Amino acid sequence: MQVKIIFAGFGGQGVLMMGYSYAHAAMNEGFYVTYLPSYGAEVRGGSANCTVAVSDEEIASPIASEPDYLVIMNKPSLFTFQNRVAPQGTIFLNSSIIDVRPTRTDVTIFEVPLAEMAASVGNPRSQNVIMLGAFIKKTGII
Repeated sequence: MQVKIIFAGFGGQGVLMMGYSYAHAAMNEGFYVTYLPSYGAEVRGGSANCTVAVSDEEIASPIASEPDYLVIMNKPSLFTFQNRVAPQGTIFLNSSIIDVRPTRTDVTIFEVPLAEMAASVGNPRSQNVIMLGAFIKKTGII
């Protein structure tokens, strides 16, 4: 079993923290893990993404040319990554700020209203943690 995930969004949305936390959780469960961050020179507002691979065997390459899952926090990331997800893959969308839907018809889409959910718990900065929780719950990988 090998699963590759791309977490993507703006810098400042906690995208890299989602991937890093997920990678550590998978390691704690006994999986082999790779974590490959990518971000621009900007601290906030620029593009940020990371690839996490989780496997029960050693991982040959951290690159995910066809990830099984996308966790998308903003519209530019949706446009950048939607065509890379594997057929029958899954896309998790921040439906609070993404007002378009993927053009792919061969993938499963989960829309998560992060702003509304974060407001309901009284912490608008918790959107990435809520998305990570939704991802973990729906995928069941860890």
